[in-house]
Amino acid sequence: MSTLIRPLLFPVALVAALVAGTASAGWAMDPVRSHLAFVSIKANDIAEVSSFDEMAGTIGDDGQVKVSLMLDSVDTLVPIRNERMREFLFETTNYKEATLTAKLDPAAIAKMKPGDIVEIAAEGNLSLHGQEQPMLLYMQAAKVNDSTVMVASRQPLIVDAAKFGMSEGVEKLREIAGLASISKAVPVTFVLTFVASPN
Repeated sequence: MSTLIRPLLFPVALVAALVAGTASAGWAMDPVRSHLAFVSIKANDIAEVSSFDEMAGTIGDDGQVKVSLMLDSVDTLVPIRNERMREFLFETTNYKEATLTAKLDPAAIAKMKPGDIVEIAAEGNLSLHGQEQPMLLYMQAAKVNDSTVMVASRQPLIVDAAKFGMSEGVEKLREIAGLASISKAVPVTFVLTFVASPN
């Protein structure tokens, strides 16, 4: 049974913050039009992709961002693997979600018009498995219309499980799966959609 490590990838939230623009009521993530993909490498050269089914995010009118990823919703396309990820890697009994928070200047893209595309770099903090680490994101934002902005990764974000105290969980998954190795460093890509909240 192959098992993958997928450290939480929330840097996506930072992207959202940049989208705050001029909307005084703030912005909310549209989960139906948002997606996070994780690539795990096992046995040196076997890559597998997984994601999380539940995430939410808001951007306040002051530029304060909070994005949450529900760890129980991890989807590796293999039910038993999902269970093992929840139990041994994320330990969702004690850690229900991962969160990314940031406070950014919403004026960065306030002048964007529908059809405009801008490149953005942002900093934030990712809280996962009881640990917190700074994150740097390189993104591209496109204004779809006056009330919708899409943000995508411009280059993969690398999340290291060891920095979040998850090395033992990775090792446990490796043992259960009978693998020679599972990489602790995981590349993440994303496309997020944010819509203006009603006044």
